[in-house]
Amino acid sequence: MATKATIYKANINIANMDTHYYAEHSLILAQHPSENNLRLMVRLCAFILNADENIEFTKGISQDDEPDLWQKSMGGDIELSIILGQPDEKRIKKASGTSDEVIIYCYQDGMASSWFKQNEKVLKRFKNIRVIFLSFSSDIEEICSRSMDLQCNTQDRELTLISGEHSIIVSEDVWSRD
Repeated sequence: MATKATIYKANINIANMDTHYYAEHSLILAQHPSENNLRLMVRLCAFILNADENIEFTKGISQDDEPDLWQKSMGGDIELSIILGQPDEKRIKKASGTSDEVIIYCYQDGMASSWFKQNEKVLKRFKNIRVIFLSFSSDIEEICSRSMDLQCNTQDRELTLISGEHSIIVSEDVWSRD
């Protein structure tokens, strides 16, 4: 019998002063059995940092040939692909070839640094890829729960997540630019 995904609900209020995007979203996130809470929260942060009416979660971790999030045009073309972690060269090449823009969000310091050093030359071949390292002011898993209400404020490439008494700052460090 297959293990089922754990369902999380997130009501998020986004105020992004950098892009002038202000909206509320009610999201349902399916956590794959192999996905930990940190990765789930990074997926949510990626959504918030790139929020748009057309951005959506994909099958992600359970489907290697899809990014974790994408934004498509009205005609079905992929305008933005978002990949989490440290993808291999094959996945990077496919994302670059099928999408106008690709963002890779790295978030585990030691592993991310060594992955980036090993793949820096590969990444430079593709002009539409950005690599961004996310760091957290405290344990982001503190605010992870099956039902979340979050105020999300972004300014100067810093995202502040507020959940009740807790607030966490998510900083973006751009490691490579398209």
